[in-house]
Amino acid sequence: MSARTRSLVAFAHVASVPRSIDFYADLGFKVGNSVVPQGQSAPIWAWLESDKANLMVGLADGPVDPAQQAVLFYLYFDDIRATRAALVARGHSPGEIQYPFYMPGGECRLEDPDGYVLMLAQP
Repeated sequence: MSARTRSLVAFAHVASVPRSIDFYADLGFKVGNSVVPQGQSAPIWAWLESDKANLMVGLADGPVDPAQQAVLFYLYFDDIRATRAALVARGHSPGEIQYPFYMPGGECRLEDPDGYVLMLAQP
């Protein structure tokens, strides 16, 4: 029997779990679970979910260097123009919508607070 992956969830090390929770909330994510150590007030880990999208964020052991984040996260939306406009209205700075051959509905780039690159896309 060969290995068969059932699902895949990215885990991003972040400088601040509450800051990441707030940022990803603007993209429709809600906290599905979190861990707050005894005697502390802020979570050190959180499971974020939005429809079929899931992301784990955990407090990094050391400084997070935005220049070292080499993974692209693709987030799919039904209306990329409306999504981009809503993010701009909330104070974010997504790039202009581009239309590469592999994404005819359009895509734009947005960096999260830790420098992870989010490609917001409409297939």
